[in-house]
Amino acid sequence: MLKPVSTSLIQANFSESRCAVMRTFEAVVVIALLATLGACSKVVEKSDDVRPVRAIVVKGGTADAALELSGEVRPRIESRLGFRVGGKIVSRKVELGTVVKRGQVLMQLDPQDLALAQAQAKAGLVAAESNRDLALAELKRYQELRTKNFVAATVLDTKDVAFKAAQSGYEQALAAYKNQSNQASYANLESDVDGVVTSVDAEVGQVVAAGTPVIRVAQTGEMDVVVGVPENKINVIRQMSDINVTLWAQPSKILSAKLRELSPIADPVTRTYTAKVILPSDASDVRLGMTANVTFIARNSNEVIKLPMTALLQSKTGSSVWIVNQGAVQLVSVQISGASGEDVLIAGGVSSGQTVVTAGVNFLKQGQKVVVLGVDQALNDAVKPSATGDVK
Repeated sequence: MLKPVSTSLIQANFSESRCAVMRTFEAVVVIALLATLGACSKVVEKSDDVRPVRAIVVKGGTADAALELSGEVRPRIESRLGFRVGGKIVSRKVELGTVVKRGQVLMQLDPQDLALAQAQAKAGLVAAESNRDLALAELKRYQELRTKNFVAATVLDTKDVAFKAAQSGYEQALAAYKNQSNQASYANLESDVDGVVTSVDAEVGQVVAAGTPVIRVAQTGEMDVVVGVPENKINVIRQMSDINVTLWAQPSKILSAKLRELSPIADPVTRTYTAKVILPSDASDVRLGMTANVTFIARNSNEVIKLPMTALLQSKTGSSVWIVNQGAVQLVSVQISGASGEDVLIAGGVSSGQTVVTAGVNFLKQGQKVVVLGVDQALNDAVKPSATGDVK
């Protein structure tokens, strides 16, 4: 027969077991804390920061400096025509793009007021002519009386003065009539050159003042390509002798051009200096308003080194490049002599055979270890313009 177990005995055994578990848990926590403190006290070894870069091995040679600018084909001579008298426009004979000849009527004014003024001038001329004839007849009659000594000399002098005044009045009226006749002919606006209409600035029904431009006519013949030259390229432009022009519509055709005009004053809006390059007379396929690329080329016989623009590091002290030497980079200052397409020409600071970083220059520091992803041979031999006008 089973004996009953005492309740107090069960509680004592349960308390003893719980204390044993708690002691075990505290021991585990202490061991973990000691392990953590031991790990924190260890010194972590630093690994070198090696950055991947791209580079090229430079090679000296001759290269032509080139500067490419975009421009627009414009006529060399473009006249803004306007009426020489004021009035209301009643007729327009041309449209935008119309080819016109010298003497062709472009616009007409209402001639009614001019015709009335001409009639008034003619009436004044007739009246002045009658006064002159009357004064001449009086002078002749008094001259005959004077020969017979019937009138005094002073009376004859008075008639002579009256005739001269009448003659002057007649000449004045005649000049006014001729002037008014010219004014009447000015109601027709005629082209004074052979050309093409490039702009129509007034319409029928508009009242214009004398001299107000109403039509633009571009003279056929020589054409220019107008480009804006940056301020820092003005002296460079003057030293470049060869100029090639390529049209966006005809990229395979290269035209030889000459610098005709370089503005001495910068444009107030764009802050560039306007340069006009004259095209050859045989450029028959060129149309006004076409987009053109103008390449200014300066022949260079001195040895230079060509680098991509991505290799340059700009700072307050000037331009520099990173040289790779025994797996580390070194910053070297360079002197730039010009540009060749998308590359720059280096006149000093870098020598042939050195490895120059071409990508990632902004993330490097002096003496940093690098790994070169790819090394290309820089092509710095004689550079010649390509078919598109770029310099390679």
